[in-house]
Amino acid sequence: MYDVAVLGGGIAGGSMAAALAGMGWHTVLIDQSTFPRHKVCGEFLSPESRNSLSSLGLEPRIRSLQPVEMNSARLHTALGNSLDIPLPGAALGVSRYALDHALHQAALDRGAETHGGMTVLSVNRAGERYEIEIRGRRASETIEARAVIGAWGRNPRSGLASSLEPAGANRYVGVKSHYDGLGMEPVVELYLFSGGYLGICPVEGGRHNVAALMTRDVFQQAGKSVQGAIEMAACLNPALRRRLALGEPVSGTEAAVSPVRISRKPAAWGKVPHIGDAALVIPPLCGDGMAIALHSVVLCSRWADEFLCGRMTLSDWRHNYTQAMRRDCSSLLRWGKWFQRLFGNRLLSPILIRTGNLMPHLAYRMVLATRLKSTEGK
Repeated sequence: MYDVAVLGGGIAGGSMAAALAGMGWHTVLIDQSTFPRHKVCGEFLSPESRNSLSSLGLEPRIRSLQPVEMNSARLHTALGNSLDIPLPGAALGVSRYALDHALHQAALDRGAETHGGMTVLSVNRAGERYEIEIRGRRASETIEARAVIGAWGRNPRSGLASSLEPAGANRYVGVKSHYDGLGMEPVVELYLFSGGYLGICPVEGGRHNVAALMTRDVFQQAGKSVQGAIEMAACLNPALRRRLALGEPVSGTEAAVSPVRISRKPAAWGKVPHIGDAALVIPPLCGDGMAIALHSVVLCSRWADEFLCGRMTLSDWRHNYTQAMRRDCSSLLRWGKWFQRLFGNRLLSPILIRTGNLMPHLAYRMVLATRLKSTEGK
């Protein structure tokens, strides 16, 4: 029997497996996909994420991937307005292809087991343990663990996720592709257009990650393809069209995900504790999605260790973790949804950009409002 099973191998699942294995617990990481893989993500590690990486002992490993440092953000409206805003610290650009693989390697190096290509069919409590039914390419089996952590992302299989978090009414489509030839200015860029927005982030190897969030209507009008969606966004924002004309998409790096639903509130616990996108999906324009995923790992792993040591009950773990996620993330989520609505308005967004240029301190306060406030030492 395992001490803990982590279900899902993204940034939250990989770092959680590394954290718990590093504490000496017999840990297994299970994901339905195999790694490395390209995944829809802004690939932007905000300044706040570095505190969590340091707490988890993972920062040197991520630094070895040679991520790109960024110190400012640049916004462009569809009408040609632009605004440069300094970041509250150095952010890092690193592909999920490299990042997720590095986290899996860290988990393996610390003694965890990892199993890709395995689908979790069910998770059930059986006395003082959990029974997890999984299916591989050839057969199904049941494994047992003292604790289970859900890191299955924003769209889990039916029956796994919490029923406490109702899906948001607005559903979006996310797409991404890497580009060559866009230059290496240390800036993360955000381009607004009718029906969505697109970010450009420099990553390792001289490439840029181009990722967009758009309504299903815009995606369908674009022909339901990744490249078609990016080209549609470029048609709706002249500055983006000029920017992308400088580079070329990299074949084989495309990915798409649907539906993308922004959380109404943190859902830190269902049958089991949730981490990463399983706990909270924020508007991507905030740029703090991976920081929240790592922060949830720092919080949850601390109490998982206490529970496995016998110093904390399951109900106390649930209470402490749920309260901490609400405390740390609710304000960020509220501000993020508000800014997404404002910047999604074609008439209001140019006014906001002009106001930001006239009063830079207000623009910087807007950035701070969508930042995760570090409480990891508390």
